[in-house]
Amino acid sequence: MEMIRSFLEKHDSTSNEFQGSHLSYPNLSWLPGILKDFILPTGFPGSVSDDYLQYMLLQFPTNVTGWICHTLVTSSLLKAVGVGSFSGTSAAASAAAIRWVSKDGIGAVGRLFIGGRFGNLFDDNPKQWRMYADFIGSAGSIFDLTTQAYPAYFLPLASLGNLAKAVARGLKDPSFRVIQNHFASSGNLGEVAAKEEVWEVTAQLLGLYLGILILDTPDLVKSYPALVSTWGSMRLLHLWLRYLSLSALRFNTINLKRARILVKSHVLHSRVPGCNDCNREENILSWQRFIRPRIIFGVAMEEILGGGRSISMLRTLLRIYAREKYILMVNQQRKDFEFFVSFKASATSISVLRSLWQTYWLHENLNISENIFDPLMKSLSEMDDRFEEFIQQLDNAGWDTYRINLRVPKEISIDECHV
Repeated sequence: MEMIRSFLEKHDSTSNEFQGSHLSYPNLSWLPGILKDFILPTGFPGSVSDDYLQYMLLQFPTNVTGWICHTLVTSSLLKAVGVGSFSGTSAAASAAAIRWVSKDGIGAVGRLFIGGRFGNLFDDNPKQWRMYADFIGSAGSIFDLTTQAYPAYFLPLASLGNLAKAVARGLKDPSFRVIQNHFASSGNLGEVAAKEEVWEVTAQLLGLYLGILILDTPDLVKSYPALVSTWGSMRLLHLWLRYLSLSALRFNTINLKRARILVKSHVLHSRVPGCNDCNREENILSWQRFIRPRIIFGVAMEEILGGGRSISMLRTLLRIYAREKYILMVNQQRKDFEFFVSFKASATSISVLRSLWQTYWLHENLNISENIFDPLMKSLSEMDDRFEEFIQQLDNAGWDTYRINLRVPKEISIDECHV
């Protein structure tokens, strides 16, 4: 561990190859200089990460389709509260305004909940949460669309829609801040955010214009099914474009999904993939609980011991893992092995990474007929021999070993004073 720590301290982040290569950009000499300065950060492409332009080019039509959908949904909402149906009396206008404001107030609860409860999730996996934000926002829009068919239930339907969209925004905004920070490879976050606003507003204006053109179609105005089918088609296109834009991102930081890919490759082939290959292999939509081998972090020692209080087993585990900042055990009661990990109070992201490496080695080499303690000790011996090489390969492949986003669960930890 001391050798690894000293290696990381000597690591020079300014020599990161991933941030320094911009060979993937097309020639933009045809673009007028005034327009280039307007939509792109100063010093482009050297002032941003390699995947910036591809992401923005895919993000633009994504935003256009989003605003078209917004226009169609707003049409349903306005019809549901009575705009275009009432005679225009002040009473009708007041009733419509009260119903409109009420659904906004209920929806605001969603953002309050997301920010307070799940604020620590976004740095680990911004691509996943940005995609989930669009799924949840789409569900909210469905509630909005149904208000035209059931205007008597406007308040509950619109409130549910606004709540879902508020939750989506609570997921979207912090996720995109992480993405913007990734783009700002020259520390120019403010300018990157400002230029993103240019792309966003342009897409908004174009989307609103196209949405108005669609609403001006006589058959669409009269036919609610036609409106719903048009919205559905546009929303599917929007989600597909969002997925493509997020798939274009090439993070050089290590989160749990990318760590799994890197560790598996090193255990099996003694090499690690580069940033492009690993990000391409990363599944944006998958949940950790469905990825094999299944690993449960932050497990209580009682559960690791199988629900019992075997002093001899506890002593053996403490002796085996005396030099580690965690204790790992295999749950052999399941057909496909399940791995329990409990962390000591001083555990760090490197400890989580080491537990992943040991897990994948055991997953590939564990024999169910063996005494479980023998493969545990052998896996630790293998890790001691190969883990420093693994960190060296990560560094050589362009991974930022200073930013390993592997969170240590603090709810249940082993007090090392008593170990």
